[in-house]
Amino acid sequence: MLNLLNRLFKLPEHGTDVRTEVIAGLTTFATMAYIVAVIPGMLSKGGLPFPAALTVTLVMTVLTSLAMGLYTNRPFVLGPGLGSAAIFSYTLLGDGVPLSIAAGIVFISGVLFMLVSFLGIRDFIVRVIPQSVKVSVGVGIGLFIALLGFKQAGIVVANARKNVLVFGDLNAMGPVLAMVGLFLIMLFTVRRMKGGIILAILLVTVIGIPLGVTRVPESLFALPGAMDGMMFELDIMGALDVTYLPFLLAFFIPDFFSTLGTLLGVGGRAGYLDDRGNLPGIDRNFHVDSSATTFGALFSCPVLTTYLESSAGVEAGGRTGLTAVVAALGFALMLFLSPLASMIPTVATAPALIFIGISMMASMKKVNYDDITEYLPAFFCVAMTIFSFNSGNGIAAAMVVYAFLKLATGRWREDHWSVYAIAAAMVYYFHVVASTH
Repeated sequence: MLNLLNRLFKLPEHGTDVRTEVIAGLTTFATMAYIVAVIPGMLSKGGLPFPAALTVTLVMTVLTSLAMGLYTNRPFVLGPGLGSAAIFSYTLLGDGVPLSIAAGIVFISGVLFMLVSFLGIRDFIVRVIPQSVKVSVGVGIGLFIALLGFKQAGIVVANARKNVLVFGDLNAMGPVLAMVGLFLIMLFTVRRMKGGIILAILLVTVIGIPLGVTRVPESLFALPGAMDGMMFELDIMGALDVTYLPFLLAFFIPDFFSTLGTLLGVGGRAGYLDDRGNLPGIDRNFHVDSSATTFGALFSCPVLTTYLESSAGVEAGGRTGLTAVVAALGFALMLFLSPLASMIPTVATAPALIFIGISMMASMKKVNYDDITEYLPAFFCVAMTIFSFNSGNGIAAAMVVYAFLKLATGRWREDHWSVYAIAAAMVYYFHVVASTH
């Protein structure tokens, strides 16, 4: 078996061994394990049954991570992205968009990503999408996720009389436990503890048992839940409506650029990059990532993306696809521990949403604040995402403002004509939104 693994993953050539790869895979699994509770919980808030959402999350994570490990021989692990899960559950399903159309939008996003990946036009997309939009989309979605976490924790609630957000009852047990969880995550993070997020979630869950917040199941073992109601729910033609274009961009842009950034960032730590800073074989990684999103949409799964947490396995010495395979096996085991995931209360997962969402603000430093045509669209993207509680509105506003400022300053030649075509479509989007409210 050792000889087979050495040959299959070329371990000696990468200066590693089976023991190191196994430890690295378990490290990545521990670092990413929080998605087992967080993603299905978010999907259930959109009306999907938790057992089915959990099974879809785990099955898609396992299959796509295995594909990445075996096809590319790289230690990258995939899973449903938190940003896409938030848009899918709260913005689309939460606003009454049918599941079939929501899944259809993800499917089209995946097909678009596949075309970019397989046709080799990655560099063209990098040039076409404005820098301020690339950056601010992720930041807006991050704050959107953080706000969801604060709401789910009961720390922030809506005041119907004043029509604003205010503090909830901070003396209530739910908000108190959520704040304990948030400070635990911050403590574990600054102490560089691997798997700190899932550890904080588990600690809050255990603390919640005697307090009556956590409900202990009769058994920790169970067969995987059926995926009924989530398989092959696709309305591609309905998803092609121009009013869904902002959400298509909300899925595609973060997926494409976060994947690119993750591959280069983690690849750099692993020593994969060449003298020019390129990742040899990156096209194969993009093939898997883009195909994963398209395949996952067939099971109503949000966008599947390469997780930055893969860097934890690399730091532990992982250098080959065996790391991804071991991590995938860890998630496969969780299929039979579904009661453990379902017992985790919302106040335990909310701090993870808050922390991860706020962490996504880091990329805002890439905005050029000396250029009003760059920082103003970025502001509108973030502000409109939060103020309207809709990431599609944020992207639409950013594209319109960006195109207007470039035209107003006579700098319209700086961008591809498609930028102005998208902006025109966004104007129509706002017209439709206004007419339906």
